[in-house]
Amino acid sequence: MNATQAASELAARDAEITALREELEETNKGVVALYAELDDKAEQLRNANELKSRFLSYMSHEFRTPLTSMTSISGILLSRLDGPLTDEQQKQVEFIRSSTRELTDMVNDLLDLAKVEAGRITISPEWFEMVDLFSALRGMFKPIVQSGTVSLLFDEPEDEIKLFTDDKKLSQILRNFISNALKFTQSGEVRVSARMIEDNQVEFAVTDTGIGIAEEHLQTLFKDFVQINVPLQRRLRGSGLGLSLAAKFAALLGGRVGVESEVGKGSRFWVCLPVKIPDELAPQAMP
Repeated sequence: MNATQAASELAARDAEITALREELEETNKGVVALYAELDDKAEQLRNANELKSRFLSYMSHEFRTPLTSMTSISGILLSRLDGPLTDEQQKQVEFIRSSTRELTDMVNDLLDLAKVEAGRITISPEWFEMVDLFSALRGMFKPIVQSGTVSLLFDEPEDEIKLFTDDKKLSQILRNFISNALKFTQSGEVRVSARMIEDNQVEFAVTDTGIGIAEEHLQTLFKDFVQINVPLQRRLRGSGLGLSLAAKFAALLGGRVGVESEVGKGSRFWVCLPVKIPDELAPQAMP
C-alpha cells in the first residue's frame, strides 16, 4: 500500500468517525429531548393527580354536611318525636336513611382515597390486644345481625395476641371485609378469626358462606372502583373503593391482603400484618 492509498483510507476512516460522532450527538440530543418530554409529562400527571385529590377531598367535605343533616332528620322522624308515622311513611323514611348511610360511606371512601393518594394519611400505632378489637367489632355489627338470617361469629385466638400498629386502620379493613361478607351472604355465617403465622405476623380472616366469587374476578377485586357484574352485586351497589382502600391501608401498615373464593360456597378475605409496624413506616412511634 503506497502513501497515497494509506492517506485515502485514513481520510475515509476519519470521515466515518466524524459521521458516527455526528450521529451520536444527534442521538444524545434526541435522548435529552425525550427525557425533558418525559419529565414534562410526569409533572403534568403529578399536577393532574393533585387536582383530582383536591377535588375529591373538597367535594367529600361538602357532601358530608347535608348527608349528616339527612341522617339526623330521618332519625328524628323514625323516633316519632313529631308525631306517628304510617307503615308506608316509616318504610320510606327507613329507605331514605339507609340510602343516606350508603352515600355517606361512599363519600368517606372517596375522602380516604384522596388522603391516601395525596400522602396525607396519618399512621398512629399503639399497643392493643386482639380481644379488645374483636369486642369493638362485635358491638358495632350487633344491631345489623340481630334481625338477620346470618350469624356473625368471632373466633377468639387461643393465645393472647398483642399488636403494635394503627388499630383504627386495621378496624377499618376488617369492617370492610365483614360488611361485604354480610352483604353477599344471604344465609349461613360470617366468621372472623386471627392467628399467628410465620415471621412474627398475624393473619386476620373473614370467612363467609355467601355467593362466592368467580376465579377470573379475584385479581381485580382490590383495584379502585371495581364491582363484579353479578345479579346480587347489581342490586347492592357500593363505591367500589372499600377493598381498594383495605389494600392501601394494609400496605401502609406493612402488610398485605388477599382472597380465596369459590362460587356458591363462599369467600375468605384476609389481611396479614406484622405484630409490630416497621419503624420506617412509623418513625415517630415508640413501643
